[in-house]
Amino acid sequence: MKKVFLPFLLLFVLIIAACGNKTEDKAEDTSADKNNEPATITYESEDGPVEVPANPQKVIVLGSFAGNVMSLDVPLVGVDAWAKMNPRFDSTLKDVEEVTDEDIEKIIELEPDLIIGLSTAKNIDKLKEIAPTITFTYGKVDYLTQHLEIGKLLNKEKEAKAWVDDFKKRAATAGDDIRAKIGEDTTVSVIENFNKDLYVYGDHWGRGTEILYQEMKLKMPKKVEESVLKDGYYALSQEVLPDYAGDYVILSKFSDGDTSFQKTKTYKNIPAVKNGHVYEANANEFYFNDPITLEYQLEFFKDHFLGK
Repeated sequence: MKKVFLPFLLLFVLIIAACGNKTEDKAEDTSADKNNEPATITYESEDGPVEVPANPQKVIVLGSFAGNVMSLDVPLVGVDAWAKMNPRFDSTLKDVEEVTDEDIEKIIELEPDLIIGLSTAKNIDKLKEIAPTITFTYGKVDYLTQHLEIGKLLNKEKEAKAWVDDFKKRAATAGDDIRAKIGEDTTVSVIENFNKDLYVYGDHWGRGTEILYQEMKLKMPKKVEESVLKDGYYALSQEVLPDYAGDYVILSKFSDGDTSFQKTKTYKNIPAVKNGHVYEANANEFYFNDPITLEYQLEFFKDHFLGK
């Protein structure tokens, strides 16, 4: 009986050992896969290749790109005052510190693993000593390419491209609907009050201009086109405001700015004002051209032009 039993026992032990080895090998393979994930990637910045974290967890944004980072679900530890003032960002940024490019000590305390800013930022060399620092020249690329670049930087290019492709389709469809309703030759102006000044904007300066003119193919008044071609914006006096007002006006409005122009006869006699074609937006949440803001702007235009 023992002679019969012992070979079976030995076979059973060998099978158990083999299973154990396979489980161990699988665990080792899984561990190896994780270890094979690079800790850093190389991003081709405007200033050349820079090694940045492959999965950044403590990002500081010193410029107009906080919404781009937020839309890609990458954690922020510091942003500038403009981002903190945006009501659309409140819930995400409530525990995020407000910093400037001069708050070097505060930035050090936040221990960022990546800093993103504009090429005009101060102390760039000092920032580079704290963490990999990538700067962008505003307007060097179009607003959607800018988001793709930030997607590359954050190792989330696929997610950024998926959003861009979808957004372009939805904005174009809304533009077709709007032009069908208001007319192909109807003009739209984007005007903003800032402090005591008035500005009119072109097709690439935030405030919904990219959607209206680039994606929806709406027209700006000839006077606006002539004035903003070079800089993207143009300062106005109250007296000439009627010359730059389109059939429809998007008024990006700072509540703490001078709004006295709206009480003047000059303003009240503008056809868009008389026809109820002035759509006011909160400038603090209408300012940027990141995905979060763009989604809001798109819905704003659909609501006001189409009643959707």
